[in-house]
Amino acid sequence: MGDALRAYGWIVAMWVRSTMVYRASFAMLTVGQFVVTGFDFVAIFIMFVHTDTLGGFDLPEVAFLYATSGVAMGTADLLVGSIERLGRRIRDGSLDVMLIRPVPTFVQAAADDFALRRLGRITQSALVFGWAMVAVDVHWTWDRIVLIPVMLVSGTVIFAAIFVLGAAFQFAATDAAEVANAFTYGGNFLTQYPPTIFAKDLLRAATFGIPLAFVNWLPALHVLGHPDPLGLPKGFQFASPLAAAVLALVAALAWRAGLRSYRSTGS
Repeated sequence: MGDALRAYGWIVAMWVRSTMVYRASFAMLTVGQFVVTGFDFVAIFIMFVHTDTLGGFDLPEVAFLYATSGVAMGTADLLVGSIERLGRRIRDGSLDVMLIRPVPTFVQAAADDFALRRLGRITQSALVFGWAMVAVDVHWTWDRIVLIPVMLVSGTVIFAAIFVLGAAFQFAATDAAEVANAFTYGGNFLTQYPPTIFAKDLLRAATFGIPLAFVNWLPALHVLGHPDPLGLPKGFQFASPLAAAVLALVAALAWRAGLRSYRSTGS
């Protein structure tokens, strides 16, 4: 594990040095990501021009959901988002080159073309998060305070695991990047909004299927003091680390199975 992390750091450092050669381009791309992702929150803000609450959540509470989802997704995208290009590598045969290098294939695929510009998305979400933490009307207790970093770390692991699962699926369906995007970027969009505005069947799927509800919905219900629309036991609101660990294990097994089934380009 230590060797893999060091290799990941070396590859990332190489790409960062490459990026910094063109500092103006990096700055423009980062600002572009900041602005483009910011439009999502502008849309939410415009909604609250016409209403005081959305599904029982006020603007600071929705901003809290938006920001926690955005920080988790942005961090996962920064760390392992490049792995979604695996299908292209399978089609053009460049994955074969990774297989013969003395570095784990997963590390190479996750760190390859490391895009530091994705900090724009994280920064934008972090600023909204800072405002939401100040504006939200919450009685801060120790359990609510502790749950915030636990939520952010668990959400990052969940989104990262979904990225890996999507990549593993591409061993079988080499042109399926958009299928994976439906659960990564689509999941990010879903969890920006209160769970109370969605049908209960969708909430069940996001809890017991792809566990997106554990990114922020369930822990946020405890932090913000809202009732669970599904009426689940209280323990579910503290189960994000368990959900993240289980999904990460499933993703690791899927990756290993996909890599073992790989038979070079054309498979």
